[in-house]
Amino acid sequence: MSYIISTCALILTDSGGPCDCDREQFGATCEDDPAYTTCLQVLKMDLITATCTVSCITCVLMGLLANLPIALAPGMGLIAYFAYTVVGFHGTGKVSYQNALAAVCIEGVIFFGLSVLGIRQWFARIIPASLKTATGTGIGIYLAFIGLQSSAGIGLITSSSSTLVELGGCPPEYRDENNVCTSHHMQGGPMWLGVMGLVVIAILSAYKVKGSVLIGIVLVSVISWPRGTSVTYFPYTQAGDEAFDYFKKVVTFHPIQKILGKFEFDASGGQFWIALITFLYVDILDCTGTLFSMAKFGGYMDERTQDFEGSSVAFLVDSVGVILSSVFGLAPVSAFIESGAGISEGAKTGIASVMTGFCFFIALFFAPIFASFPPWATGPALILVGSMMAQSVVNINWKYIGDALPAFLVIVMIPFGYSIGYGIIAGIGSYIAINGFIWIVAKISRDRIVPPNRRDKEMWTSYMSEEGAFGILPGWLRRTIDYCRFGRNQSPEIDQGEVQDIEAHEHPISIHTKTELHRRMSQLDPVTGTTTRIQSPANSTKEL
Repeated sequence: MSYIISTCALILTDSGGPCDCDREQFGATCEDDPAYTTCLQVLKMDLITATCTVSCITCVLMGLLANLPIALAPGMGLIAYFAYTVVGFHGTGKVSYQNALAAVCIEGVIFFGLSVLGIRQWFARIIPASLKTATGTGIGIYLAFIGLQSSAGIGLITSSSSTLVELGGCPPEYRDENNVCTSHHMQGGPMWLGVMGLVVIAILSAYKVKGSVLIGIVLVSVISWPRGTSVTYFPYTQAGDEAFDYFKKVVTFHPIQKILGKFEFDASGGQFWIALITFLYVDILDCTGTLFSMAKFGGYMDERTQDFEGSSVAFLVDSVGVILSSVFGLAPVSAFIESGAGISEGAKTGIASVMTGFCFFIALFFAPIFASFPPWATGPALILVGSMMAQSVVNINWKYIGDALPAFLVIVMIPFGYSIGYGIIAGIGSYIAINGFIWIVAKISRDRIVPPNRRDKEMWTSYMSEEGAFGILPGWLRRTIDYCRFGRNQSPEIDQGEVQDIEAHEHPISIHTKTELHRRMSQLDPVTGTTTRIQSPANSTKEL
């Protein structure tokens, strides 16, 4: 995740932040104003400090409170949307930088309320299992796609005006202003150095060497730091000289000067609300999808409840992190798919997140080093982790088109649409359209017109307590309400963790018959003496 330190600062600096100039004199983008350029340099250093600070705090909170090895940092997709769509290049958008930060702050407050009420968790739990599995696979491909590009990868894939993407890998001097290779494809030294790093990481991983990913990143970075080579990260250009001068400082701390608490709450414009709503739905889908995919990838997911321990606290930490992001002048934080690297190395508890936060704290003082990891050093790690996350594709129900096609759309739309949120929307929308139509036809025809292989359909499960819709609330809140309603000694004896599995298109049953169904579906195990739930006959639900 170290690349986020420099990448976040570079992208958000393009927004111009609070810097401004006389646009009538120097143009809309202020590029000809020396004072504006100086302000951008200070802004970049501010953003590096802010990124390390917010990432450190949120990672430590995730580790200590939720006990999960999932790291938080400003999300790449939201960073780009914040800088280039909301604020615009050098402030040419319709929402000011300060007003955009206010939208992020409001988003965090709304998220906190939704997390306390359990709405975010409930939304994620009702997503069909195949779609959640496909989300993990799609994120893996998305991660590998990032690792193959030049912005945060080895540069093997570049854009193309005719085919959208094509093989790249050319030296920097053979790229045009859009970073597209004009000639000398597959002849760039950095690209082949990145390929070597991928091979090294893969071989070390095959032998189960601890820290294999970090070893590969450091090895490629050390090779790339000397100047005067074909693979150097510091070429003899103005940008290269500035980067090398910053790299030579090694240990330094830059206090935030321009972006701390720069809010401007002005909700009068329609663009403000568009930005707020977009932040809400993209962030809730991105973070929710990433959290549940990481939980499934790490083996924390409870297959019966389709939830994982600490999910409520994890969502609360994320919402607090979003608010902190706005205070420090950043785009919203999100759970990082790069957490899969730590999980693949054996991380199981929040200690990994705490250590990640500690590394971000160290980066506050060693920012010149951490900000100088070249993208072709971090790209191989993304490709390897992506391949590991794609392994879950075999668990998707490919036998039934109502499950297979929505899952496939999730897998392809996440990398092709460059958004986890849009991929999930495509999957959920197609799932409702296909299976909803089939369900309506089956009901109208009284099960006379149904797909021949309907029995191959994966059971859709709704995880509700015996209290019905009341069960979407977290357990602690349900117990508090029960106490207020019935008192200490009169609270009903209800197992708050009991789960009801209901097939959506089969014969639904009322809330009042669920307890009787569970009683008849259970028997006393003669060996252990415990009550064990068994599968009911095909028509037992109908008979009840």
